[in-house]
Amino acid sequence: MIFIRYEKWRSYLRYYPVTCLLILANVIMFIVLTLNGGSTNIQTLIDYGGTVNVSPLKEELWRYATAMFLHNGFAHLFFNCFALLVFAPPLERLMGWWRYALLYLAGGFLANLLGVAVSSRSVVDYGTVSVGASGAIYAIYGAFLYIALLQRAMMDESSRKTLYGLLVMGIIMSFATPHVDYTAHIGGLVAGFFLYGLMIRVFKKSRR
Repeated sequence: MIFIRYEKWRSYLRYYPVTCLLILANVIMFIVLTLNGGSTNIQTLIDYGGTVNVSPLKEELWRYATAMFLHNGFAHLFFNCFALLVFAPPLERLMGWWRYALLYLAGGFLANLLGVAVSSRSVVDYGTVSVGASGAIYAIYGAFLYIALLQRAMMDESSRKTLYGLLVMGIIMSFATPHVDYTAHIGGLVAGFFLYGLMIRVFKKSRR
């Protein structure tokens, strides 16, 4: 079962440095937001890089990256960091730190881009601000889904069942929970699936 963490903290830090840095970055930015207006303050989220689905802010591409490290309230931060802490490490070990980092950042960027593109169609005279690591986390789930479906020998049956259950519950909650950007979740899942498939082909020679 790859989604159970047996490591001690020192081993965890040594084996999963990128995951640790991502969690640390999320926590640091949460503290920064808290000290500068609050993590639930809309204007603070905009000022520090949340995505906004109205012009001219939606044309600022840097927001699609920075929004991954901002969270709206402690519960939002806690659940995303927990998902990173528990579910992401096996992919970092499998892909190597820099390929894993690339998939995470690219998947999160594409997820945020899709979330803004879709929500922009329904905007009348106001905008929606979105933040969070969820899109990037779903990109990790997308990579695991590729492994579960197309590289079955690399994942045990218990892990596959856990992944499928996690995805079903995650998608249901994405639609059922108010103010959740379900398009970014689905976009991250799809992006992670195809990015992983592309990366294992492009970097196949170097992995060997």
